[in-house]
Amino acid sequence: MQVKSQLIPLKPYEPGKPIEEVRRELGLDKVIKLASNENPFGCSKKAKEAIQQELEHLHIYPDGYAFQLREKVAEHLNVNKEQIIFGNGSDEVILILCRALLSPNNNTVMAHPSFSQYKHNALIEGAEIREVPLSEGEHDLDEMLEQIDENTRIVWVCNPNNPSGNYIDKERFLSFLRKVPQHVLVVSDEAYFEYAVAGDYPDTISLLAQFPNLMVLRTFSKAYGLATLRVGYGVANEDFIKALEPARPPFNTSTIGHAAAIAALDDQQFIQSCVTKNRQGLQQFYNFCEENALSYFPSQANFILIDFKQDADEVFNYLLKNGYIVRSGAALGFPTSVRITIGSKEENSNIIHCLTAMLKAQERD
Repeated sequence: MQVKSQLIPLKPYEPGKPIEEVRRELGLDKVIKLASNENPFGCSKKAKEAIQQELEHLHIYPDGYAFQLREKVAEHLNVNKEQIIFGNGSDEVILILCRALLSPNNNTVMAHPSFSQYKHNALIEGAEIREVPLSEGEHDLDEMLEQIDENTRIVWVCNPNNPSGNYIDKERFLSFLRKVPQHVLVVSDEAYFEYAVAGDYPDTISLLAQFPNLMVLRTFSKAYGLATLRVGYGVANEDFIKALEPARPPFNTSTIGHAAAIAALDDQQFIQSCVTKNRQGLQQFYNFCEENALSYFPSQANFILIDFKQDADEVFNYLLKNGYIVRSGAALGFPTSVRITIGSKEENSNIIHCLTAMLKAQERD
């Protein structure tokens, strides 16, 4: 039995190391995971209550159309419910898009480094990958436009970008949209949308009526703290969503996920609290970087990429031995940097203390 040839060189997605595995391997009593950009403050109490109420219905298949959640998200975004497609995380919507639009006869354009699943899923479909290097951590939109031709089907824009945390402002994004040919889908992946506080961050939902070739991706896995339930969605032109639906697996989001997401949307006070704490946490890391002359990208997300000017794996392993799981930039396209999820105030202080000790020890050596 043979799989597709394009699968052979690929590796499965590598998430941050599990806490229990690190405890077991290193014999540590306490391990803090700051690797996968999860919300350190959990999720809304309303979401937990909604989950509890659904536990008696686990034997029943979910509503495949996610009608109640669809209505709630449509109301929240002020769009028509027919403009939305739901996925097992926004990752699955990416997979659906690649399955529906890409083939060995066409190509897709993306920044590099950016979220790995754009390239991964496109490669499985046999499409040509056109990667454009980041410029100071930001998308080089002009060069991305240059890479588009008559065979381009999707252009991926990760905003804010993962792993750099940079964002594209509304003026640059709108200018880019106006220049992209109508036959090319522009995907604005906004997994960290709720954390973005920049005044000129683009309001992409309002642009959907003007640009039928635009799709916006969002998720309940990050700021809403529902990562384990895997609920994400895409918003786009009604006709395009209708054409995509046959590529969506049946019952791909759960009843518990629907209920939790609906309740989470009703608790925007929780979201605002998390966003405020996240900005305060980012400032802790900014201060640390400036005190130690370390380069970093200002972030509009809930993580920070710090350049330690040394092998990223060495920093990663040092932190791991001290009970902190982060993401080595070696696997993300930044070989001397480490990506750290913003934690609670105490968690941030503790890992900064650990990193400060590492830097001082290196100075003595």
